[in-house]
Amino acid sequence: MDGVTLEDELLSVDQVARILGVHADTVRRYVRQKKLKAVRLSATNLRIRRSELERFIKERETDQA
Repeated sequence: MDGVTLEDELLSVDQVARILGVHADTVRRYVRQKKLKAVRLSATNLRIRRSELERFIKERETDQA
């Protein structure tokens, strides 16, 4: 990962689903609902930046408190 910081790392929908403990379809729904920003690599290929996932997790924790 030359020149790419950890927070710029692109994660697959499946990776994000595992981290969040949800189904991949739930991650795709979050993206559709604009709750989670994603980079579209192709019509069927999404990636989520690690920094965006961390923002989403912090926001969810704040909302639940």
